[in-house]
Order: sequence, then C-alpha cells, then structure tokens
Amino acid sequence: QLQASGGGLVQAGDSLRLSCTASGSISSSYGMGWFRQAPGKEREFVAAITWSDGRKYYQDSVKGRFTISKDNAKNTMYLQMNSLKSEDMAVYYCAATGAFVTIGSTWFHSEHEYPYWGQGTLVTVSS
Repeated sequence: QLQASGGGLVQAGDSLRLSCTASGSISSSYGMGWFRQAPGKEREFVAAITWSDGRKYYQDSVKGRFTISKDNAKNTMYLQMNSLKSEDMAVYYCAATGAFVTIGSTWFHSEHEYPYWGQGTLVTVSS
C-alpha cells in the first residue's frame, strides 16, 4: 500500500512537502514517482526516483522548483515543492513500480510502469 500525505492550501510562492510511505512488497520496487491531475486535465508525470540508487527524473515544468527524495529506512518518498504556482494546483498521486520496469530508460513517465498507486493528496495554490 501507498499512503500519501502533505497536501494543503498554500499561496503562490509558498512551499509544501508531500510524503508517500510504502508498505509491504512495494518497498522493493524499482522506483517510485509522483503524478498529478488538475481539474479537467489528464494525469501527468511530475517526478520519479529509483529506489536503489536514487536517480531522479523531473518534468520540465518543475525542474529547479521541486525536489524528489527518499528515505529507505522509512520506506518513504518525498516531494519538496518550492515556489508553487497556480498551475501546480492538482491532486498529487504517488505510485510505485514493480521490482523491474519493462521499457528501459524512459520508464519513469509511463503510468503503465506503476501498478501501485496511493489515494492522492490535494494541493491548492491561491494566487
């Protein structure tokens, strides 16, 4: 299971940190990621990290503002979001892959690589 938390209401320019704690076999996943879905839009990739060696991947629009990290001992992934903008407002979902990924180096942005999903946490940014 994946348990996401940390969402809330903030003003533009503020910061927020999301957490996602994994339990069970998910803790042996190849990687974990954050996706988001804004009202009326499709869900999109935000950031991902490999569980073993911490390689990080970001969507271009969040590079330099968001930082993904992990704490293996706590089976927890984080998303530090700084300089939040109104366009960052969305429901944020954490997700985990299986022990292996199938499509090689571009695995991180494909929802099909993530069989495990958390319940989502809402981030609201007021301007």
